[in-house]
Amino acid sequence: MKIHEYQAKDILAKYGVAVPRGEVANTLDEAIIVGKRLLANGATGLVVKAQIHAGGRGKGGGVKVAKTIDQAEEYAKQILGMQLITHQTGPQGQKVQRLLIEETAAIDRELYLGIVLDRAAAKLVFMASKAGGMEIEEVAAKDPDAIVKAYIDPAIGFQPYQARKLAFALGLKPTQINEAVKFMQGLYNAFVDTDSSLLEINPFITTKDDKLFALDCKINFDDNAIFRHKELKELRDIAEEDPLEVEASKFALNYIKLDGNIACMVNGAGLAMATMDIIQYAGGSPANFLDVGGGANQQQIEQAFAILLSDRNVKAIFINIFGGILRVDVLANGVVQAAKNLDVKVPIVLRLEGTNVEEGRKILKDSGLNFIVGETMQDAAAKVVAAAKGSN
Repeated sequence: MKIHEYQAKDILAKYGVAVPRGEVANTLDEAIIVGKRLLANGATGLVVKAQIHAGGRGKGGGVKVAKTIDQAEEYAKQILGMQLITHQTGPQGQKVQRLLIEETAAIDRELYLGIVLDRAAAKLVFMASKAGGMEIEEVAAKDPDAIVKAYIDPAIGFQPYQARKLAFALGLKPTQINEAVKFMQGLYNAFVDTDSSLLEINPFITTKDDKLFALDCKINFDDNAIFRHKELKELRDIAEEDPLEVEASKFALNYIKLDGNIACMVNGAGLAMATMDIIQYAGGSPANFLDVGGGANQQQIEQAFAILLSDRNVKAIFINIFGGILRVDVLANGVVQAAKNLDVKVPIVLRLEGTNVEEGRKILKDSGLNFIVGETMQDAAAKVVAAAKGSN
């Protein structure tokens, strides 16, 4: 689950991490009130920042620095309500519905800090880089040595000596080291306590008077742990999510919309990834990632169909199931009922293997509906790509 920058900074502040003074504004009037309050309390300038669940806001025109309240008002008018397009939103962009108004900082250096799970090492890794303000993926691709890493033993946690190592690697001044250690410990504690899956400070800045701040912050939470954090669940902003993904989450379906025209329904994330790959290999383009899970029932399958068909780009549906916990006959019954109830017009191609597969195939055959069955994944992928082209 993603949250906004202002929400992430509120969390970090509770863990002693220094963030610039600022407040969220949902209207132009609120933005002006916040700006005046910050200037009255010593701010030398204001930053007007669009709040959407995407990076690259500055490049898209969603972050502006103002020297006066009149200038801040003008920027707030421009940004609030705009359709902000960044490399993460896609060409459709995302509507800006709130702003973060912050005080400016006398930036000396822009650095990077981040925490993520390294699945290969089965450990959290704390990363630091002097290349702040840049996309960390771009830094990693161009100069991997520019990223310093500290792997964290889950039995003992993030240690002060590791924080000092990262601080020295960033070239911080001796007078800043102790503050940097506290800063990084606060980040680690926030990450662990909230069951985060990603925490990034980009940029992590030093100021002309040697202070340290999280100038920008991104936190994602592990969806599987949200049940432990009622207070975090309330931070979810559904308006920032794809409507189909929101609908899928109501039925415990893992759905992500993509740009292709072949809808996929699969049980298991690994099989779903392989299914999308083989569609591409066969010359097609997947319209989504949809994992119905191992224990899907008929209602979930029907809801999955409804969600797939809500995407107007879909020209064919590829159902790729390996029956284990989800028996093939149960899936087949669900598919038949969904196809009848929803009056599905697009071609449906199935590849079925596993528990009760013969029973499942018989149900499809006896349904009176025109299903296309592939013998193998490759055969089914070729058939669904052909079917999608034929229905254009």
